[in-house]
Amino acid sequence: MSTHELYTIPTELSTWDVEMAGSARFTWEYDDGRDRMLALYQKGKDKQWDSVKRIDWDLEVDPYNVLGMPDNTIAIYGTPLWERMDEKQRQDVRLHGAAWQFSQFLHGEQGAMICSARIVESVPDLDSKFYAATQTMDEARHAETYARFLKEKVGLAYPINQHLKALLDSTLSDSRWDMPYLGMQVLIEGLALAAFGVMRDLTTKPLPKQILAYVMQDEARHVAFGRMALRDYYKNLSEAERREREDFVIEGCYLMRDRLRGRETWEALDLSKQDVEEAMRCVDESEYLRLFRSLLFSRIVPCVKDIGLWSPRLQQAYADMGVLDMAGQNLEALMKQDEEIADKLDAERFAKEEAERHEEVAATIAMAAD
Repeated sequence: MSTHELYTIPTELSTWDVEMAGSARFTWEYDDGRDRMLALYQKGKDKQWDSVKRIDWDLEVDPYNVLGMPDNTIAIYGTPLWERMDEKQRQDVRLHGAAWQFSQFLHGEQGAMICSARIVESVPDLDSKFYAATQTMDEARHAETYARFLKEKVGLAYPINQHLKALLDSTLSDSRWDMPYLGMQVLIEGLALAAFGVMRDLTTKPLPKQILAYVMQDEARHVAFGRMALRDYYKNLSEAERREREDFVIEGCYLMRDRLRGRETWEALDLSKQDVEEAMRCVDESEYLRLFRSLLFSRIVPCVKDIGLWSPRLQQAYADMGVLDMAGQNLEALMKQDEEIADKLDAERFAKEEAERHEEVAATIAMAAD
């Protein structure tokens, strides 16, 4: 089945071509490198995994309850619009919400794959090229995983959201080598990592929990890579150059915030125009979604501060978005936690499988003895 048969709304059959500027940079220095960057590269090699083998695809998924999260996480829950819906319409709300979320994850992973390949091409340092090459493989694996999940388990997909598309466009079309880092590693990946984390911690379903935990284990390294590279480079920026990057961050954060509204999901549900507008008001006023949006900046804000973009103007923009207090988050601790959760999930799964094998062997021996 073609992915285009899964899309809820028409999308272009042709490719989306982004005109890219800038130079492909070769370096002839193969010996010197930053120890921390090379250590990250080694970890990137060590942590490669195969989605076909590591993820248990035999686990069943109810497409009308993909994540098993309570209905009070839905923006319209408890409102007159929700009360007017029958159970079939409510099932469709759950299905389309999950399909939209995972579709944007999928499109974002393809964008990350292209951006990391762009970094390999344009970044001047060999150690950064080495790590970005491992990240390109990571992102290909993530896109493969989300595509399979949508096709085999959800059965529905959405085209790329216009706000995500706009940020990818501006990230990839900029000729400066650091912009794919800033747009992808800091903004898009930072927000995705936080979104994955919220869903990983709230879902009661084992398959999406596996996928989110294993993808997050990789993404935590990617954000660390962006921080490391940009922190060194941004120390030497002029005031004008720093302001240009801050303008990009502010615009990108507003795009990411607006992307979370998901208007297209409500329009695809065959609701009246009045009901769509009512749903959007609920999205904007939902206390849960307000908290969710705030948490989604828990990786971006401290990372932006860490790389040295922290003028009063940028802080005011974050204050206006209601996310300035996220600057105090400990990125190192969050990254360590992401690693440990994935490792613990592996240990629990393999311990269960080992116990089941022992039971089978014991049962076989007992049958033979009889």
